Amino acid sequence: MKYEIKHRFTEAVLFTADIPDDTPSRFQCRAALEQANAARANLRYSNLSGSNLSSSDLSGSNLSSSDLRGSDLRGSNLSGSDLRGSDLRGSNLSSSNLSSSDLSGSNLSGSNLSSSDLSGSDLSYSNLSGSDLSYSNLSGSNLRGSNLSSSDLRGSDLRGSDLSYSNLSGSNLRGS
Repeated sequence: MKYEIKHRFTEAVLFTADIPDDTPSRFQCRAALEQANAARANLRYSNLSGSNLSSSDLSGSNLSSSDLRGSDLRGSNLSGSDLRGSDLRGSNLSSSNLSSSDLSGSNLSGSNLSSSDLSGSDLSYSNLSGSDLSYSNLSGSNLRGSNLSSSDLRGSDLRGSDLSYSNLSGSNLRGS
């Protein structure tokens, strides 16, 4: 079966994957995306909103400026990925590995990033308002100019992080 990953604005096909016919519909996007990543395909501006990508290996992927709103990325490996300017509003990224990823300028408002590894990541000028970052590893990350208002940062590791010019109003920093 052919599965197409399309551009979020033009609907142009960015990658076509051959996935087994018996792949359950809820896992088709994940299978296609993992194939695209293995092929080192450029998936900038891809439309992946609402996708089930839980437990996928997308390390080193280029998903900059992509639409991942409301996607399930629980337990995924996105280490070293380029997610600059992506829309991840309301996504579930809990227990994911996002270490050394570039999320600068991304919209992660209302997302669940609890217990995730964001160490060494660039989150500068990102919108993380209302996000759950509890018990996450943010050590050495760049959060400069980010909006963290009303975020839950309970128990998070913020050692060596750059929080200059960030908005932390109403955030829970207990135990951080």
